[in-house]
Amino acid sequence: MKKGGINLLNWYARLKKKQSRERKTSNLTTTHLSQTKAKSNRKKGDLLIPILTVLLAGFGVIMVYSASYYVAEVQYGDRFYFAKKQLVGFLLGLAGMIFACGFDYKKLKNKNVRFFSLFVPIILLALVFVPGIGKTNYGATRWIGIGGVTIQPSEIAKYGFVIFSAGYMSENMGKMRKFSGMIPVLLAGGVICLLIILEPNMSVTMCVGALMIGMLFAGGVKWKHFAVILLPALIAVPVLIISEPYRLLRLSAFLDPWASPKEEGYQLIQSLYALGNGGWFGTGLFQSRQKYRFLPFAESDFILAIIGEETGFVGIAVFFLATVLLVYRGMRSAVKSNDFFSFLLAFGITLVFGIQVCINALVVSGAIPPTGIPLPLISSGNTALIITMTSMGLLYSVSKRGE
Repeated sequence: MKKGGINLLNWYARLKKKQSRERKTSNLTTTHLSQTKAKSNRKKGDLLIPILTVLLAGFGVIMVYSASYYVAEVQYGDRFYFAKKQLVGFLLGLAGMIFACGFDYKKLKNKNVRFFSLFVPIILLALVFVPGIGKTNYGATRWIGIGGVTIQPSEIAKYGFVIFSAGYMSENMGKMRKFSGMIPVLLAGGVICLLIILEPNMSVTMCVGALMIGMLFAGGVKWKHFAVILLPALIAVPVLIISEPYRLLRLSAFLDPWASPKEEGYQLIQSLYALGNGGWFGTGLFQSRQKYRFLPFAESDFILAIIGEETGFVGIAVFFLATVLLVYRGMRSAVKSNDFFSFLLAFGITLVFGIQVCINALVVSGAIPPTGIPLPLISSGNTALIITMTSMGLLYSVSKRGE
């Protein structure tokens, strides 16, 4: 009996040990599955960001062809001239975006990297004014030619400024509540704005200025310090307009384009004709009339007017729905990021895209004076397309690590 009792106790002890081991194994399995699931969710990120980017950029290639094939045939003897360049930009941008999607963006926070991101664009902007390197078109010197490649440094400078300011402000959060703390950001933005306005390119200057104010706001600058920034900016805008006669003419064309329908008001009038001709559902893809040399820069700054003409109000609405969704997802990624640098980087990238879409749409519709700023991911121009797609890859990378 004693022996049986001992055996029973031994059996019970072995059973308890076995159950304990099973519970530990079960807990480890559950923990492992939870970690695997969490890791999987982190790796997934916000897929809408790259998907929308590719869809918009692909749509841009189609619209560049539609808006430019007549002019390309007349000027270059090749109706695919602009479309082929845009397709090359799309493929390079896609490669850049894929690389950026897997890139550890936190390396950009490194002091040396962020200074490199700032000074390289500044050097490129300065090279615009070097004879033999800078390229002039339509009275403005905004490009540099290196070999057979043409680059627009201002497009690179916008994102270089975002990287620099995000890195600096995330490392100096306490200082940003003081005016002295925001001086490096103001100096960086000011130098970029000065070089761009000398090209001259007032629209991109205003874009960078708005970006600088937005980044400082996100960085935690006090409201009273904004007054110190905004007052000179508000004074500078009319001064810059008055300083150049062609800007005054553009302003007068905005106020009353039909006062000079064959001169300064011509482009805006033709843009409004294109939008009006589109109606609800458009004339049909490739069926625009305004692209037959009626609307200048139909494939670049005013491509939105051609989109409106060929796809109508419905097409424009779908396009803006996609862009608003992309901006929303970008800001959502910023808000859900797990550190201040990630927040500022995602915020800045999204802000650049959003500002340009808004300005371009307002210009094309006649809501603000005419100014030359491309529609991101859509307008003809490889530098802007490649840089924008790559930046969206970085934005996706932030979303992967944010939740």
